[in-house]
Amino acid sequence: MKAALSLLSVFWGVQVIARSLEPQALFQVDENSLAGVSSNFAPQWLDASKQAILKGKKNLEKWYHDGREFVKQNELLYELVSHPAFDEHQLRVTEPDLCDSSVKQYSGYLDIADDKHLFFWFFESRNSPSTDPLVLWLNGGPGCSSSTGLLFELGPCSIANEGQNTTFNKHSWTNSANMIFLDQPVNTGFSYGSSVHTSPLAGKDVYAFFQLFLTRFPEYSKLPLHISGESYAGTYLPNVAQAIWEGNKRMRAPSRRGARLRKLNLESIMIGNGITDPYVQMASVPDYACEGPYPLFSDPQGKECTTLRSKVPTCQRMLKSCYSRQSRLVCVPALLYCETQLYGPLAQTGLNLYDVRKTCDREQNSLCYEEMNWIETWMNDPQVKVALGVDPSRKFSSCNTAVNVGFAFQGDGAHNSAELLSELVDGGVRLLIYAGNADMMCNYMGNEQWLEVLESSFQAEFAVAKAIPWITAKGDQLAGTVRSAGGHGFTAGNVSFVTVFEAGHMVPFDQPEAALDMFTRWISNTPLTS
Repeated sequence: MKAALSLLSVFWGVQVIARSLEPQALFQVDENSLAGVSSNFAPQWLDASKQAILKGKKNLEKWYHDGREFVKQNELLYELVSHPAFDEHQLRVTEPDLCDSSVKQYSGYLDIADDKHLFFWFFESRNSPSTDPLVLWLNGGPGCSSSTGLLFELGPCSIANEGQNTTFNKHSWTNSANMIFLDQPVNTGFSYGSSVHTSPLAGKDVYAFFQLFLTRFPEYSKLPLHISGESYAGTYLPNVAQAIWEGNKRMRAPSRRGARLRKLNLESIMIGNGITDPYVQMASVPDYACEGPYPLFSDPQGKECTTLRSKVPTCQRMLKSCYSRQSRLVCVPALLYCETQLYGPLAQTGLNLYDVRKTCDREQNSLCYEEMNWIETWMNDPQVKVALGVDPSRKFSSCNTAVNVGFAFQGDGAHNSAELLSELVDGGVRLLIYAGNADMMCNYMGNEQWLEVLESSFQAEFAVAKAIPWITAKGDQLAGTVRSAGGHGFTAGNVSFVTVFEAGHMVPFDQPEAALDMFTRWISNTPLTS
C-alpha cells in the first residue's frame, strides 16, 4: 500500500507511514523452519544443553527444570512466568545476545489469554543496573514498533549498512537506565493476535506486563519507574500511567487467590513530540505551518494559510463534542475532518512532515527515513528472530497500517488524554514534555500550549514560567529551552517543557547527545538548565 498523507494513513502521532500491509498470523513451525539459520549461529537456548532439554518435548509442552517452568513453542525454548492475580496472562522469556552483549538482556512475549501476544526486549543499564531506574519506551503510530526507537534513536545499538548489522550507540539511554522496549498494541512489530483498538485497553495490558515482568525480575521492582515514548505515545502513556496509578491503589487488597500485586514506583512520564490534547494541538497546525521556525508556506497571510486557519473552528467544534460525548460516532468524524482538512494540504508540499527541513519523495521511500527499511531487513533475519525468541515465520514491519486504521475508526486519537494526567501530577508523578522544533506532525507549539492549560497544582506557576536556555552539560551546546514548574530550581521540575533546537519528530535521532543529556538529568531529577 503506497503511502500518502490521506484519509486513512494520516493520523495524529503516526511516527512513520507504513509502506505495505502484511497480514500477521501465527504459524506453527517444525524443525525445518530454522533452515535459514546459519550453522555457526548458536544462541544460548540452541546450544547442546538447551537442545538436550528440548529433545523429546512436544510443542507447547510445559515442564520444570532447575526450579523454573519452561515451555517449548515453535521449536524454541522459553521460561514461563505466571502470576495468580492474572489468570489470563503469562510471560515467555528468552535471553538474547544481540545489539549490546556487554549487558544482560531478556526478550519474549506477554501472552494474554490465547489471542494476544506482546513482544518485549529488555536491556540492563550499562552503568549501575541495581540502582539505575527502570524505563519503558513506547513508539507511536499507533502500530509502530518500539524497535524503531531502539535501533533508530536511543537504544544500545543503531541500525547500519542497509540493515546488514548494527553499531554501538554511545548516546544510548541505557547508559543510565534499565530499559524495556515494548511492541504494543497487538500486531505492532513482532506482537500478534486479536487487535486492540483503544488506548485504555492497551494501558491495562502494559500494567499486566509490568506485574509479570517484576515477578520474574524482582531486582528491578524497587527501582524508580519512568514511562516514556513519542508521537502517539502521547495518547498511550497517560492511559498506561492511569492503569498503574489505579493498580497501585488496589495493591493493598489481596487478589481472589491471596496474591498481592506489586506497587509500581511510577516516578515520571516523558513524552516526546506527542499527541495528547488534540483540541489544543490541532489549532496550532496553521500557526506552525505559516509562522513557525521552518514555515511551510512563504506568505503567512496568503491563500494557503488563510484556508488552513479557516478549518480550525470546525475542527475544534467537532473535537469539543467528542470530548464531552466520548462516542466513536462523534469522535471518528472529528478525527477524519481535522486530519484531512489540516494535514491534507501539507502533504502536497513534498516536505517530510516529521522534519520539515527535509523533503520526502514518497514514491521512492514511503517511510521518509531509509533506516526504517533497514530495521525491517535486520529484524527479519532468521538468526535475529531465533535469538529474540520469535517464530522465524513471523514477518516484522516497522509500522502496521491496519492497527493505525483500527484505532482511528474507534476515534481513539480524538480523545483528550491530557485530562488523565492532572491527578497523577498532583500526586507527585513528574511530567516532561519535549519536542523538536522541526516537527510538523506533533509540533512544539501545540505541545507547549496544551501543557499551559493542563489543570494541576502547578498550572499557575507554569503559565508564568519563562523559557530558559538549555545548554548540554558535556558539549556546552545550546540545545534548546526549558520551562518548568515545581522544584524551586533545585530539581528538574514537576511539570517541564523542553523545546529541542534543530530536531524533528525523532529527537534522539537528530540530537542524540542533547537527548541523552536531557534524559539523564530528568531521571536523576537535577535541573535541566544548570
